[in-house]
Amino acid sequence: MSYKPMDFSNDSIARAEAYLEQVRPAAEASRWKPKYHVSAPANWLSDPNGFCRFKGEYHLFYQHHPYAPKWGNMYWGHMKSRDLVRWEHMPTALAPDQDYDKDGCFSGSAMEKDGKLYLLYTGNVWTGSDWTRDLQQVQCAAVSEDGVTFTKVPQNPLISSAPSGDIHPNHFRDPKVWRQGEYYYFVLGSRSRSDRGQALLYRSSTLLDWEFVSILAQGDARLGYMWECPDLFALDDKHVLIISPEGMAPEGDLYHNKSQSGYLVGKFDEERGTFEHGDFHLLDYGFNFYAPQTTLDDQGRRVMVGWMSMWDDEMPEKADQWAGMMTMPRVITMKDNQVLSMPHPELSQLRGAIIAYNDITLINEVNLEGVRGHCLELELKVRAEEGSVFGLKFGCSEDGTEETVLTYDGREGKLILDRTRSGQGPGGVRKAPVQLRDGRLVLRIFIDQSCAEIFVGDGELAMSARFYPGEASDRIVLFGDGSAVVEQLDKWEMNSCWL
Repeated sequence: MSYKPMDFSNDSIARAEAYLEQVRPAAEASRWKPKYHVSAPANWLSDPNGFCRFKGEYHLFYQHHPYAPKWGNMYWGHMKSRDLVRWEHMPTALAPDQDYDKDGCFSGSAMEKDGKLYLLYTGNVWTGSDWTRDLQQVQCAAVSEDGVTFTKVPQNPLISSAPSGDIHPNHFRDPKVWRQGEYYYFVLGSRSRSDRGQALLYRSSTLLDWEFVSILAQGDARLGYMWECPDLFALDDKHVLIISPEGMAPEGDLYHNKSQSGYLVGKFDEERGTFEHGDFHLLDYGFNFYAPQTTLDDQGRRVMVGWMSMWDDEMPEKADQWAGMMTMPRVITMKDNQVLSMPHPELSQLRGAIIAYNDITLINEVNLEGVRGHCLELELKVRAEEGSVFGLKFGCSEDGTEETVLTYDGREGKLILDRTRSGQGPGGVRKAPVQLRDGRLVLRIFIDQSCAEIFVGDGELAMSARFYPGEASDRIVLFGDGSAVVEQLDKWEMNSCWL
């Protein structure tokens, strides 16, 4: 397909910014808008894009529909931070204003070169009414001197069609770029002609002229029909390929979300274009985690951000002119071939006053004075017996009709997150395998208006969830069967992440 140039002189971005300013007050007034999790000023936010550090600042772009709180023709929204803690909104970075991307600037990534910031993204064009088949996807770039105003390069599209072979010609997206030695590489999400998810590898010496290297990895039928938003990086002496498969069938307690996000651990050989890897593992066992992207922070730590929503969610916040948020930045590490994830340590800067308790026996229900709220962090260290059952309820109403319940069931060796009675929005239950360590369970729980992030131990398990309690449903209740003791409980109010 050939494309003719179109000159919009950034009118598309100016119009989007003007509309966002009109609807922003309604979004900011929403009781469900998070305080220390980032979201768009208004309307739709989904995949994190272009997560990077440029000229001493972190930039986080994202899939954005500025005109409605629903998915549509994708723009790239933009925010930045000096420390991954406090953020500020920036002008929209990319608009679908060219022939080759007129139906969406889809997901991608960022790379610094010669003091400039390049965004690599997928341009999308619908060619018919069947959105699973009638589409043309191409790979494109835009460049900026200051990291704020971007110009699409005249060479676009850099890659105008999918390679030949066992590669679906229409599903070919989400470039994630890195530099290794004298070359730039990126991985692309893809599907085979027989509908198996896979990742493609490309290489370039210029960042603009790309050659196809190989099908880097391909799944079996179990791993879905399409891998979105791949991300390949080194972690210790291994390599990790993050993928977000579409079309995985449930297996026991696992894979009950519409789409999944997880990882493969293996060894990447850039000379041969191969990635030998082990089994697929989830990055998050909750309801709402998709399309994560990573970068390195100023200390060399690998940091990950994900979209904390899911494609089939009701998203009651749409009525308030916004939809979607990101997880907190998580530092990911490797232990025994398992990826661990924990909140970035700098996030402790957002803590306010602390309330602490010690040696609380969990029998029936326990209410602790001062331990309630919509915007807080909890850390619990619990000593328990084998077979203990205990947990906590949050977002609880006074009459008990609303509650989100987190239960450790030692009889099953599982952590159970139940939002059946969470208020508005979807319900459901998610279960994850958890064992006591030396007779103890350590939990960190972050609650922020309409979301929760839960971390176990040193990060061996994470669970994320959106939930929509009533405005007065701010109680937190501990419970147990009498066989567990909270050795320590710390509760902090959390301050806003916005400058």
